[in-house]
Amino acid sequence: MHVNAKLAAERIRNAYKQGAIAPLRDFIAPTDVDGAYAVQAINTAFWQSQGRRVVGRKVGLTAKAVQAQLGVDQPDFGVLFDDMQIADRGTLSKVHMLQPKAEAEIALVLNSDLPDAQVTREQLAAAVGEVAAAIEIVDSRIADWKISFADTVADNGSSAFFVLSDERRSLDGLDLWTCGMVLEVNGETASLGAGAACLGHPLNAAVWLAATLAERGEPLRKGDVVLTGALGPMVPIKPGDTVKASVGGLGSVSFSYER
Repeated sequence: MHVNAKLAAERIRNAYKQGAIAPLRDFIAPTDVDGAYAVQAINTAFWQSQGRRVVGRKVGLTAKAVQAQLGVDQPDFGVLFDDMQIADRGTLSKVHMLQPKAEAEIALVLNSDLPDAQVTREQLAAAVGEVAAAIEIVDSRIADWKISFADTVADNGSSAFFVLSDERRSLDGLDLWTCGMVLEVNGETASLGAGAACLGHPLNAAVWLAATLAERGEPLRKGDVVLTGALGPMVPIKPGDTVKASVGGLGSVSFSYER
C-alpha cells in the first residue's frame, strides 16, 4: 500500500483542533511500522520547527494483551515535548482534549546518554538518575479509539500530557517488579496493576526503547524523561475529575481535569 506520510501527518495535526478523524488505513497499512514512524517523524520535526522542545520518550503497548489486540509483537514509542508536562497536583486544560484516558506508569529520568544499540539492563539501570511515579494522559486523534498499530504510532503513541511526582527516588533499593499500583478517580479505585505488567519489568521497556532509538540514530540523552508504559488498564476521564496514582515505593502523583 502506498504510504502518503505527509498527508497522514497533516490530517493528524489538524485533528488536534478540528476533532477526531477516521483511521489512517487509506494512508498506512495497519501494521506498517516504518510508514507509521515516518508520519510521527514528520510531525515531530514540524512541532520542533514551531518551537516545541523534545524532553523524552514514552513507551506504549507494553501489555501483551494490548499487543495481541493490535496484531503486533512489539511495543511502540512516542515523543514527549516540554509543553506536555503538567505539574504534580496541577490542572489538565480541556483545550485540544478529544477522548482522554489516564494510566499510571513509572518514569525514569536519565543522568547519562545511552548511545549503544546493544544496551544491557545493567547499563540502562546505571544511566537512571531518578525514578518517579507518573500519570500519562493519553488521547487519540482517531475517532472512538478505533486504532491499529500504525494509527497509534503515527499519532505520536496516542500521547497527550504527563505528570511526574514531585517525590523522586534513586533506583537503588526499589522493587519495580512486584510494586503495586492503584489509580483513583475522585477517590474511587479505577485501575490496579503492578510493575511486572509493563513488559515483565519497567526496565525491560526502557532497554527496548534505548536500543530501538540508538539503532535509529536518535539515542536517549542525559536529562531525558522515559515513561516506561502502563502498569494497569487505562481509564477514561472527564472534566472535573481528580486523578491520583500511587505506586509502591514511589509515593503518589495527581492532577485535576479542568471543569
